[in-house]
Amino acid sequence: MTGRVRDTGAALRPRGVLRHDEPMSKHTAWRVGGAADRMYEPADLDDLAAFLRRLAPAEPVHMIGLGSNLLVRDGGIAGTVILTSGALGAIDRVGGERVRAEAGVSCAKVARFSLGQGLCGCEFLAGIPGTVGGALTMNAGAFGTETWDIVRRVETIDRDGTRRWRGRDEFEARYRAVSGPPGEWFAAAEFELFAGDPAAASARVRGLLQRRAATQPIGQRSCGSVFRNPPGDIAARLIEDCGLKGTRVGGAVVSDKHANFIVNDAGASAADIERLIEHVAGVVERTRGVRLVPEVRVVGRAAADGSPAAADPDAEGKAGGG
Repeated sequence: MTGRVRDTGAALRPRGVLRHDEPMSKHTAWRVGGAADRMYEPADLDDLAAFLRRLAPAEPVHMIGLGSNLLVRDGGIAGTVILTSGALGAIDRVGGERVRAEAGVSCAKVARFSLGQGLCGCEFLAGIPGTVGGALTMNAGAFGTETWDIVRRVETIDRDGTRRWRGRDEFEARYRAVSGPPGEWFAAAEFELFAGDPAAASARVRGLLQRRAATQPIGQRSCGSVFRNPPGDIAARLIEDCGLKGTRVGGAVVSDKHANFIVNDAGASAADIERLIEHVAGVVERTRGVRLVPEVRVVGRAAADGSPAAADPDAEGKAGGG
């Protein structure tokens, strides 16, 4: 069911689209996941603020962009999902060598826009398959550079619809983790860039994308990297050394092209993917003594038949490995 949010008489009326029982499989890179109780696609940031002010205080809220680095369980999500991708999509050049992009802008678009403005320093974003909001939340990185390396300040929004600009120094950015003022979501960011040679920068982007296409299963349904790299090592190397390439649970399989990618190969369920994540982490810990930490966020309810049961992936077949 799709419809406009009902006016409750406040001065600002939400103008976005509200959907009920929205399948999350339509909004995640893995193309799996049950339905969200409600999904709201705001018209803009002012509209998002108006909508948030109308939510009940106890209503769970989840912000998502392109659904990369996200596994929604088969039982779906309780509460309201805010879809930023395609909604919070403003991007502008501000203050000389800075670019402001809202949370729903894809990282690749930030790279393209900046190069079109003759600005360099964010070429690495072309290799991140997510949005600005997600990249800020997890300090996403590619090819040796991380998102918060180029952040000057961010705009946030809270449950009351209050928007604030906050400086870079109000946040602690670590490898694939960011902490800052609680109870706020990222709404936009200003990136500090520099004037450079657009042709040379474009050549760097082409090189990065060619490298990505050669080493990652581009075009297949995956979330990007599943595990963080442990200190002093590389998750893909550990997984491959354990002979886990090609290991399968149902329709989920460890990529033969890059061991830190799990692909929805044949109608996988979220439970298939979650069991495979747990299996890979368990094997690496038993054989290499390293506990891999997932980079992907797992959210939502288990299917009606309960939590994912233990499974023996080898009993379900291996498509190769080693």
